[in-house]
Amino acid sequence: MQGSEQISRIVEEVVERMRQEKKKPFLVPVGISNRHIHLSPEDLATLFGSGHQLTKLKDLKQLGEFAAQETVTLVGPKGIIQNVRILGPTRKQTQVEVSRTDSFALGVKAPVRESGKLDDSAGITLVGPKGSVTIKEGVICALRHIHMSTKEAQALGLQDRSMVKVQVPGERRMILEQVLLRVGDTFVLELHLDTDEANAAWLKNDDQLELVLD
Repeated sequence: MQGSEQISRIVEEVVERMRQEKKKPFLVPVGISNRHIHLSPEDLATLFGSGHQLTKLKDLKQLGEFAAQETVTLVGPKGIIQNVRILGPTRKQTQVEVSRTDSFALGVKAPVRESGKLDDSAGITLVGPKGSVTIKEGVICALRHIHMSTKEAQALGLQDRSMVKVQVPGERRMILEQVLLRVGDTFVLELHLDTDEANAAWLKNDDQLELVLD
């Protein structure tokens, strides 16, 4: 009888432990994205000279991506912003990511878009040390999004391109909705917010936010 009671107690402890693990929140680290630029190879050559290669300043969390030492100046109808960081590697099409506040300062109407969705977005002029480029489209306010590995998404029952929610704690407590989930085998878990969003929620880099699982 004693052996039976001991087994029952162990089973209860295991079940309770599983129950607690299920309740455990899934936390996502914050990565605040300041204004930056992704350049096409052609625009890189125009701005910095033929054959120029980006010089790595530091690696970013997402594998293969890095902040470059090179910067450019953005020139809009109403104003300019200097020393805007370039992120590497180069891309097929030049993309400029700014905050809503930046768009007001520049005088451009940057829509909220997923990275790479640049049709009918805003245009701007970029000025580098060797030349300038005027793009007709490519300026966006990036749609907030989470990078997540395939294994993490499968464990949570989530799929690539799903829209999810995250809970912001503290004095500016809120729920951020319409957060795009990007799933990939090499993705490192991180929530990307622009500076306006982060400031409104009083967030800083590496803060941990709970993923709201309905």
